Amino acid sequence: MGLSDSMKILLVEDEQKVSAFIKKGLEEQGYTVEVAYDGLMGIKLALENEYDVLILDVILPGRNGYEVCAEIRTLKKEVPILMLTALGTMQDKIKGFDTGADDYLLKPFHFEELLARIKSLARRRMIAPSFAQYKIADLEMDCYKKSVKRNGKDILLTSKEFTLLEVLMANKGRVLSRAYIAESVWGIDFNRGTNLIDVYINYLRKKIDKNSSGQLIHTIIGMGYVIKEEA
Repeated sequence: MGLSDSMKILLVEDEQKVSAFIKKGLEEQGYTVEVAYDGLMGIKLALENEYDVLILDVILPGRNGYEVCAEIRTLKKEVPILMLTALGTMQDKIKGFDTGADDYLLKPFHFEELLARIKSLARRRMIAPSFAQYKIADLEMDCYKKSVKRNGKDILLTSKEFTLLEVLMANKGRVLSRAYIAESVWGIDFNRGTNLIDVYINYLRKKIDKNSSGQLIHTIIGMGYVIKEEA
């Protein structure tokens, strides 16, 4: 049985030529595809049905893709979401990830690239959910409850911040390269021209280390990042 067998995809895309092209291509690969042409219908279908992957355009009538993503994420934490958009600045990508997107593909795109991203997201979902619990100093993480506490106080993290912290916590004491972090958190090859990883490390530091007793997230110049107690 192939990865696409019986897999169900929701495509939220208002450009009918684009949605028809994607739907036809994916159905030829064995996927079942449902299409919503506006944000409100996208939210309705996503919350009423079960899908293996959601593909969201950002510029949509009714509700934009960021709003759609955020609303779906409040009730469905695990379904993989791929943003498909012409908005390609670093701020656009960060906004997409902050609202809960798992991946971000720019228009115009090659269909083979879209297919590869979908397969990658589906494979990651097939991995058993993590029930791990991690602790370092006064920082505690429960992957099943999706909760993080420091010194007993709850810390609210976005989906990508949580995943980044989970990767660091699972490898505590080990220096992780930017390439390893990029693949583990975003499922993408590390692009030396992007500061996305540094941006998210800084987000985490502000929430984890700021106003706390000791720094846990450390930069190792020329090598990467590590989470450990200060010596």
